[in-house]
Amino acid sequence: MLLCLLRHAEAEVLAASDRARRLTSKGEEQAERVGKFCRKQEIVPAVILTSPVTRALQTAKLVAKSLADAELIEVPWAQCGMDPWAAMDELKAYAKLPSVMLVGHQPDLGALAAVLLGMNNVQHLHVRKALLIGIDASHGLSTGAGVLEFFVPVKLM
Repeated sequence: MLLCLLRHAEAEVLAASDRARRLTSKGEEQAERVGKFCRKQEIVPAVILTSPVTRALQTAKLVAKSLADAELIEVPWAQCGMDPWAAMDELKAYAKLPSVMLVGHQPDLGALAAVLLGMNNVQHLHVRKALLIGIDASHGLSTGAGVLEFFVPVKLM
């Protein structure tokens, strides 16, 4: 399985709550750019799993719009504060799919990628807004089992 990790795009700083922060116009453009990039590069996940937090959900919907075949599923375990080991356990339900995209938050996605790649310090991987990471997880969803395939910031898409 190719696991694509996508951090949400740029969101407003002030809102009624952190969960309610919406994408800025720049963030909407970033998410659309990611979707177009994925379509052009034939990175079409069978399913897009997303945090239910507004900014991540908006990002996922805009990416999914460019990838008509991808099913979009909100997963509560991907909200802010996601535990990388719990996420790996949850992702095992999708392991038979050829590719899965997970849209979430930092530092959570950085920690998940670091664990999958066997990095000693999970805080050494900084995932910028709208950055796309591809990890080959065909050898399993466990510590050190992943292989980095790509790490693409939105500004290069």
